[in-house]
Formats: sequence, structure tokens, C-alpha cells
Amino acid sequence: MKTLLKKTVLFALVAVLGLASMPFITASAAGEYDPTPPPAVRGKFSNDRLERVWARQLRIYERMGRTDEFVAKAQKLIDRAKANGKDVLAVQAALDAFKTATRNSRPIYESLKGILNSHPGFDSNGKVTDPEKAKETVMIMHEKLKEIRAAMNGTGKALREAIKSFRKANPRT
Repeated sequence: MKTLLKKTVLFALVAVLGLASMPFITASAAGEYDPTPPPAVRGKFSNDRLERVWARQLRIYERMGRTDEFVAKAQKLIDRAKANGKDVLAVQAALDAFKTATRNSRPIYESLKGILNSHPGFDSNGKVTDPEKAKETVMIMHEKLKEIRAAMNGTGKALREAIKSFRKANPRT
């Protein structure tokens, strides 16, 4: 009787272990001709996200407003390097191109003042009051900032690279 009980328990244990090792959930991949699922719904913005985007756009606008100070400071540094006998032609050319692009993009920049003063959909603290108007405001601001970027035509990056190569060629002592 003991042997029969041991064999039964052993058989039951093997059966339980065998069942435990079998997968109960199957997975299958999409076939070659299966339609792809639709993408997630785009364009849905939460109030928190709208507020973050608006704050970022305001920071970008403020930074763009300081380009005149930046140009004056850069010109002063170029003049000082030129007085020390350094070759500043590449940096000066990049700065001149940047100044021209800044002048050309100034009307677009000025057109943003109306949006910033009225800030439809946002209160004075940047909090969303009307999500639809806020989304529209953010999208308009985005388009205007894209126009400014296109008008600048990469001159800011070219100026940064010219300064970087100048510093590499003329390290500080």
C-alpha cells in the first residue's frame, strides 16, 4: 500500500509540474497582410501640458528679445580680439549674417506681441482658462516661432560654430 501511495503522489507531482510548465496564454504576431492598428489620437493636450508648452514658448520669446544685447556683446568681443591681432573674419561674417537675419525676422517677432498681450485661453499667470483657445494660441505661437526659425536660416548655429572654431584656434592663456 505504501508503494502505491508513493507512486500516486509522485505521478501527481509530475503531472502538476508538467502543467505548470505549459503556457496558458498564447501570443501571435500580425501577419504580413494584416492591417496596422490606427495611431494614437494626436492633438489631445491636457491643461498641464498646455501650460508647460506656453511657458516654454514665453521663455523662447524672451530669449529672442535679447538678441540685440547678444550682438553688441559679441561685436565688442570681436573688436577686442581684432585689436589683439587675431583673425576674426569668419566670426565677423557669421555675426553679420546673424544680424541681417535678425533684422529680417524682426517683423514676425513683433507680430507675436499681440498674441502675448491678449494670451487667449490663458490667465496672467499662464494657467489655462479655456482649453480650446489655449490650444489655438499655442499652435499660432508655434507657427510664428517656426517662421522666425526659417527666417533665421541657421545663422545662429553658424555663428555658434564660428565662435567655437575661433576659440579652438585661439585658446585662452
